[in-house]
Amino acid sequence: MTPLRRLFGLAAPVRSWVLVAGLASFAAFGANVALMATAPYLISKAALVSGFAALALTVTAVRGFAIARAALRYVERYTLHLAALKVLTQLRVAFYRGVEPLAPSGLRAHRSGDLMVRAVADVDTMDAFFVRGIVPPVAALLTAFLSAGILALLAPALAVVLLAGLAVAGVGVPFASRAAARPHAARVIRSRASLHAELADDVVGLSDLLASGAASGLGDRLSGASARTGAGLRSLAGVRGAAAAAGAVIAGVTAVALLALAIPLVRGGEIDGVFLATVPLMALAAFEATHPLGEAFGTIELSRAAAARTFEVIDARPAVVDPGSPLPPPAEASVEFRHVGFGYEPGDEPVLDDLSFALAPGERLGIVGPSGAGKTSVVALLLRFWDPSSGTVLLGGHDIGSYRAQDVRSMIGVVPQRIHLFNGSLRDNVLVADGNADDDAIVDALTRAGLGELLSTAPAGLDTRVGEDGLKLSGGERQRVAIARVFLYDAPILILDEATSHLDATTEDVVLDAIDGFARGRTTLVISHRAEPLRLAGGRVISLPGRPNGSPARGRRP
Repeated sequence: MTPLRRLFGLAAPVRSWVLVAGLASFAAFGANVALMATAPYLISKAALVSGFAALALTVTAVRGFAIARAALRYVERYTLHLAALKVLTQLRVAFYRGVEPLAPSGLRAHRSGDLMVRAVADVDTMDAFFVRGIVPPVAALLTAFLSAGILALLAPALAVVLLAGLAVAGVGVPFASRAAARPHAARVIRSRASLHAELADDVVGLSDLLASGAASGLGDRLSGASARTGAGLRSLAGVRGAAAAAGAVIAGVTAVALLALAIPLVRGGEIDGVFLATVPLMALAAFEATHPLGEAFGTIELSRAAAARTFEVIDARPAVVDPGSPLPPPAEASVEFRHVGFGYEPGDEPVLDDLSFALAPGERLGIVGPSGAGKTSVVALLLRFWDPSSGTVLLGGHDIGSYRAQDVRSMIGVVPQRIHLFNGSLRDNVLVADGNADDDAIVDALTRAGLGELLSTAPAGLDTRVGEDGLKLSGGERQRVAIARVFLYDAPILILDEATSHLDATTEDVVLDAIDGFARGRTTLVISHRAEPLRLAGGRVISLPGRPNGSPARGRRP
């Protein structure tokens, strides 16, 4: 199914609004045509009569058509934008639901800035499809037949000439415009995505660019990307301008042709002379319904390209898929790796090979090894971010792939190596673990994580803002917020991945003691390359040797 047909399908729930908008648009154009039919007649007739009574009905009609045109145009715009916003809301929700199961494995090929463009700018671009793509062509078609029908009452030949002109302006020009706009629209969407992705990356890494003296090239890179986007937009504007000019020329030529055809008919007495001015002016009013079509078809191409990028993410198959008939959530917190092998990409050297270990409920294990040995990959497999390439990961005595991913993750609390904090308050960032927790529980978790002093000295307390990705906090404070999340999450399995690497020795001792107390009775996996956190493992440690010369990591006792 093409992207545009899928967009049509998304409009099905709001088809009543679209129908109202279409009828209002047609009625507005019809009122305009009627206005252009009656107003010239009124002026011409006024020159021939002396009493107002003969013109009263026509004057009232002119006023009514003028008011109706404005009111109906408002109804059309209101209902059509309302329908479009409802569809775009639905599309954004579908995009998020499509992205969520892809994280993190299915998003490795996408830049964060590019995903932001797809979720925001690309979806916003599709607004034009509903506002300019669905209703205007239908309204233009109905207006053409209405105008031709009125002229046919005067002379059928006039209707034929008008329909011929409208066909060229309303069909030929828009389709030529669409064909000309297609490559430019695709280029604009690609270059805009590249510009936003580049900008997002550079803004996030701006401090590093400044520190290394590389910020001078930032403007050049962004200028180049912006210039490419601007060139595409100028090309699209040129296509739209040419289409508008062509439509105006065709409208003028048709109006002149109708006038030339009507004059002999007036002289011959076939048409009353008071209708002579009505013929070309009503034709020009009919062409107003076709004028937007050239621009609309070019805009539709932008929507088509944006929709293709959006549906590409929505349709992507996650690397990890829930089973059709999942087991109920695990009844016990045991963990086992049986001869597990894993690689991130097919054909690459495996990160893990033949890794085996077992943890009964409440047991503890430490994993050590150099960078790149696969320690964090063990965590990713336990969280079902990826499935193993070979072997089996078991949770509660069953293959972890037989559970829903959410049921697996509800069993595991993780302090990750890479911590993300949201640009909100301390309260907001801890509530990620349990959205129903009250302030007392949040304060208790933060205090146990060693942030009691921060809470007591910060004037805003729990409302203290942490900044973008925790920029207002130190590295150690960011880590302790992540530990507080684990305390609040209260899961039966605890994973610590370099959980205290940013803490000074004194603070680390305090925090490790708090974690040790929290971990009692919980199945605990401690991952570190340092000795201090490994005391939580209770002396049971396995070593991942790393991958010298590309050899895979294997689990072994130190």
